[in-house]
Amino acid sequence: MSAVVLVSGATSGMGLETTLCLARQGYRVFAGYRNDAGRRTLEDHAHELGDRIIPVPLDVQESISVDRAVASVLRTAGRLDVLVNNAGYGLVASVEDGTDEEFIRQFDVNVFGVLRLCRAAIPAMRRSGGGVIVNVGSFLGHMGLPLLTHYNASKYAVEGITDSLRIELRDFGIRVHTVAPGLFRTDFVRRGLAANSSTTAAGSAYAVLADQLLPAVAQRINEGPDPAGVAEAILQVITNPASPARVPVGEEAVLGETWKRSLDPAAFERQVQAFFGLAG
Repeated sequence: MSAVVLVSGATSGMGLETTLCLARQGYRVFAGYRNDAGRRTLEDHAHELGDRIIPVPLDVQESISVDRAVASVLRTAGRLDVLVNNAGYGLVASVEDGTDEEFIRQFDVNVFGVLRLCRAAIPAMRRSGGGVIVNVGSFLGHMGLPLLTHYNASKYAVEGITDSLRIELRDFGIRVHTVAPGLFRTDFVRRGLAANSSTTAAGSAYAVLADQLLPAVAQRINEGPDPAGVAEAILQVITNPASPARVPVGEEAVLGETWKRSLDPAAFERQVQAFFGLAG
């Protein structure tokens, strides 16, 4: 019997690649979408892969939507074996420019969305005696970059959720892992970033910093490796009970882990700045 997976943010980038990868491996994947365009994307792939992809409406900012999505999975499949918390986006803003609306939404999607889905999924996993939760974090969950403070903080929070939840659910046979990607070739620059107009304006106090950092990040995304590598890492975590608690994927993530282990904090910060071409 095919294992049942729910993936949030499944309509593009790493989420779509994960959906396709798992479906091709025989998993029955309930793929979360937020709008009609996303539903149509998933339906196109569902025609190719048959009933192994089931689009399901899912907005991680709405508890009712989250609860309905999980209930739909349980009603249709009878169980939920794997949850992949992938939905997220990045806010580009200085701390002094960021508005309440912007930073609350950043945490609402990237952090509270993870908590909402875990809260809804855990009871079914606990009753069935096990399951796997994969939280898609970021290499920026272990390092800081300027103008991405809100995003960094949200990904640090995801690390904390994963580490605590892993112990909380251990006795129920539920594994919890972070997969932390670096910069991969996705449409994140176009669809996954939101910029504060004051921070990125030509006359901003942060204009020089933005001109140094943002083109470098965008280039590394646009020229980065295939996001199928992230999907493969998620598959390996699901299938291998001995998987590490945190799995870095991609150059930035692997280098960041190496630097974190081998350098003192000040040297680590200098290395990060040099890597991204920031004056130190």
